[in-house]
Amino acid sequence: MNSFKSLFDEVKKEIQKNLSEAVFNVWFEELEFVSFDGTAVTLTIGEFKRKIIEQKFMNLLNDSFVKVAGFDVEIKFLDSENKPEKSQQVSTLESNEDKESTFDTFVVGPSNKFAHAAALAVSVNPGEVSEYNPLFIWGNSGLGKTHLLNSIASEIKKNTPERNILSTHGEAITNELIECIKKGKMNDFHDKYRTVDVLLVDDVQFIAGKVQTEEEFFHTFNSLYNAGKQIVLTSDRPPKDMPTLADRLRTRFEWGLIADIQPPDLETRMAIINRKAESMGLNIPNDVVLFVAEKIKSNIRQLEGAVKKIAAYINIFGSSTVTINIAQNAIKDIFNDNNQSPEVLTKKIIEEVARSYSIEASEITSKRQYAAATNARQIAMYIISEMTGLPAKKIGESFNGRDHSTVLYSISKVRDEVKKNSSLKNTVEDIMKNVRQNG
Repeated sequence: MNSFKSLFDEVKKEIQKNLSEAVFNVWFEELEFVSFDGTAVTLTIGEFKRKIIEQKFMNLLNDSFVKVAGFDVEIKFLDSENKPEKSQQVSTLESNEDKESTFDTFVVGPSNKFAHAAALAVSVNPGEVSEYNPLFIWGNSGLGKTHLLNSIASEIKKNTPERNILSTHGEAITNELIECIKKGKMNDFHDKYRTVDVLLVDDVQFIAGKVQTEEEFFHTFNSLYNAGKQIVLTSDRPPKDMPTLADRLRTRFEWGLIADIQPPDLETRMAIINRKAESMGLNIPNDVVLFVAEKIKSNIRQLEGAVKKIAAYINIFGSSTVTINIAQNAIKDIFNDNNQSPEVLTKKIIEEVARSYSIEASEITSKRQYAAATNARQIAMYIISEMTGLPAKKIGESFNGRDHSTVLYSISKVRDEVKKNSSLKNTVEDIMKNVRQNG
């Protein structure tokens, strides 16, 4: 069924978060969804890769299904040489495929109106308005920055297909640079980045503090800017709040227009839910839309994910009408499923972190700077952000009024460390699991 196929795409994204790009591409890129019978999901991949997944990655695969789908499924594999034709894989219950990220599918509200207008202006006249170059869009994760970046690329391709557009990620720039240095192919790097008409960089904060990457990006920026080419950057914080970013890059990031995106208000959240449901051919009553919008307040990606899970839930269990009870069961793992306020959940997270690190909760929220307290504090901030979706400023209030830039730095630092440190990753997941179970 297409709705579960869509949900499986989210599972692969969850897996990708926990692996390096190279490992994911080798073992999971070719993994495909075949069918779901209500209890077991069938996937297809080559026999050799299946064996490696079964030996090394089954816990990750199972955990990713539970996290995304909200329930356990049995996982079966079918050799890719023997998989059925595509027509055999599609259930009779059809739903619309996700639409491409465009301006038409971007829901505009008071929280993102300025950023949307700026992105639209850039897509119409890329590189021609110096006040919009670079365009720097910032905001917390899941608020639509990447959607706007993709919308710019889509609009420019539609209007002027001859333009050379490069869309990339801050972390990918570093990885490419390392490879080019290792292989002695820096000219390839320069040719790729300095000959484009439009450069779109998502999560540019990932280059901060990486000296050689900053050096290369500085010269790339100058080359494109001086040639009148358009640069668009997104980040989870404004340039002034990147403490490890070189001053000369910070200055250049501030040359053009800076636009922020804030969490959407209730009406915008409801509109996002309705738009996503409509794109999937799903009818969600207004009372259910309101319920979901009131539960998920700070993350558009979670709102859209909630609709996908509701669609999968009603298809799996054969419901004809979406009720609040169905919505509550479908999205309980996305957000606070115990009807706790973010403030209550924040307190519980701090207490659980304190217990895990054998430290007093008051030490975590204090302004003391010794290593154990600082480490626990940063981990608590990261988990609060992940579990509540609260903005950095609000999180800072629970830590003796710390500045939002300090919170953003802590969240980014732990997020990076979790990717590299499996022990820390396991600890963080255990803390989150305990908070949910003891809610």
